Formats: sequence, C-alpha cells, structure tokens
Amino acid sequence: MSISPRMGLVVGKFWPFHKGHQLLLETAAAQVTDLVVMVYANPDSGTMPAATRARWIQELYRGDEMAEGARIGATPLRVFALSAEADGIPADDADDDAHRTFVQRWLAQRGISIDVVFSSESYGPGFAEHLGAAHVAVDAPRRQVPVSGTKLRSNAAEHAQFLHPLVAAELGTVSPATVPRVVFLGAESSGKSTLCAALAQVCQTVWVPEYGRTLHEQKHGNLDYEDLLYIARRHVELEDEAIGKARSVLFCDTNAATTALYSYYYFHRCDPILRALAAVCGQRYAHTFVCAPTVPFEQDGWRGPEALRSFQHGTILMQLDFYGIPYTLVEGSVEERVGQVTRQLRAAGAWD
Repeated sequence: MSISPRMGLVVGKFWPFHKGHQLLLETAAAQVTDLVVMVYANPDSGTMPAATRARWIQELYRGDEMAEGARIGATPLRVFALSAEADGIPADDADDDAHRTFVQRWLAQRGISIDVVFSSESYGPGFAEHLGAAHVAVDAPRRQVPVSGTKLRSNAAEHAQFLHPLVAAELGTVSPATVPRVVFLGAESSGKSTLCAALAQVCQTVWVPEYGRTLHEQKHGNLDYEDLLYIARRHVELEDEAIGKARSVLFCDTNAATTALYSYYYFHRCDPILRALAAVCGQRYAHTFVCAPTVPFEQDGWRGPEALRSFQHGTILMQLDFYGIPYTLVEGSVEERVGQVTRQLRAAGAWD
C-alpha cells in the first residue's frame, strides 16, 4: 500500500518499549512527515510509568543535534506521556468506544488532525475509522518481532534480545550476545585504543572505539550534560552492531560505567538511565581489563592534564569494586599487554 500522509499516529502502552515497537514507529515514520506517539496505561506502572516509557522513546531517537529533538530519519516525533490524573484517560479494560472517543477529544483539544493510524493490534482499523483516518497494520502476526509486552513483563531476562540495551538496563538485564564482549577501561592516555586495535589484529576480529571521544571531537570539546547519556547509548548500539562482524570475541574501548564517571566529573550529576546502563556492565561484558597508566602520556589537545591520570585510575578501580565486577590489570608494553589478555582469554575458553 503506497500512501503519502501528512500526520501519523501511534498509540500504545509501550510497557516496556521493545523492538516490535521500534519496528512500528520506524515503519510509521517512513510514511509520514510528522508522527504523534501517545503513551499511556490505566492503571499505570509504578516502576516504569508512562513518563519513563515516553522518555525511552525520546532518548532512543535522539541524534547528535540535541536541539532537533527526537526524530526518525527526517520525521520528527511528538511523544506524549499521558496520565489518569492529568488527562483523564479511560481504564485499560474500558470498551473500545471509550478509548476512541478519548483519543479523538485529546487530539482535537490540541488541534492535531491525524491522516493515518499505525498499529499492530486488532483494534487498529476500527480506531482509525473512528478518527476518520487511514490505517496501516505493522507486523500484526508478530512474525518479524515475535514478542509482546506481556511476555517481557513476566520475564524480561528471558526475552532480553527483543529489548534495546538502554531499556534492558533499566529492567536490570542485558541483551545477549553471540560472542563475548571484552571491555578495556583506563585513565586518559593509558593505551586502551592501541591495545584494542592490536588485539583485534591478533585475534582476527573487530573492536569498538570509544564513542565519547568521537562526539567530543565532533563538538570541539563542548559536551553538554545530555550528551553523556547519548554517548553511553550510542556506544552500546555500536557494540551490538559490531557483534555480527566479530570472530570469537569483541573488544570494546570503555563502557557506560566510565561514561557515568565523566558525567559526575564534569557535571556533578548523572542521568538515572545512564546509571542503569553503568549498573549492568558486570553482566554485559564477559571480561574486564584495566590498563595501568604507566605508558608515556600523550597530550593530543583533547585530554586533561597528565596529573589527572592517577586519580582517574583509582576512581575506575573503586567503581569496579563498588559494582563487584572482577577485573584484570594489564601493564607493560603493547606486546606484553596483548600477551596478558590473550593468555587469560585462552584460559577462560573465550579465544583459541
């Protein structure tokens, strides 16, 4: 079906937001010029209310240009979190007509005219007709993404492969990987990137550079508080994208826990979602190595002073102990560090 509508609508609980919902929103955004997303449930979740679920959507579709807000491709998302108290939403078990009338009235009060409704549910066609809009069904049989919010609420860990890492972290779990992830932490100029590149060559696999460095350079060192969560989110996405190219093991330069440290260092606070991403690092990575700050310091114009390295190193070790994450300290030359890492990976059966 080929249509070119102007304003699209998606309504749902998104409890929790999963990859089926991502498919729904991305399919919708490809066919409209603006997309309204209404997030609500009644009764709502006490631990992940509509405001939290709406923020997941906004965070997952926020790009480097923060001022532009959430968007998918060129299509802006207008994400609304509704509540029974503020908006008078009907109960979940109310009849279809009550929900249709409520949405119609809510949109009219805001001067929003809908051209097409996108849904993966059986109520979709009747709902769209009530609004005087077209309807597009997206993966209604759940063949492309065989999961539901009900399954995830009952056991998020069992179905974590259907969750974005950001949402999985908020639920206290991680998305599984086909090969083990090995992460390298360390102070500035402690040799992480050099070691990752060398190991990738020796092990004939790939590695993921530190995304925070990439964005830091793109913004000429002018990072904002909101950038730190974005850095952690993009880094785990890049890791997941690289998994399919990895052989036996994936090497990762830095993790969300270190990004959280930088958030506190620069801004004296840390976003709760970033804290959640940091808290599951022990589950996400099969092995954690810390590069000792004993290699010659290289000031490339982006780093802090050399004197800061010792403090950063101690803080990273304290954080690992706090989270109960076992780690191995690597020292010496690049060749010596490669040997230390490969011997441990072989002993653990993570690389042959």
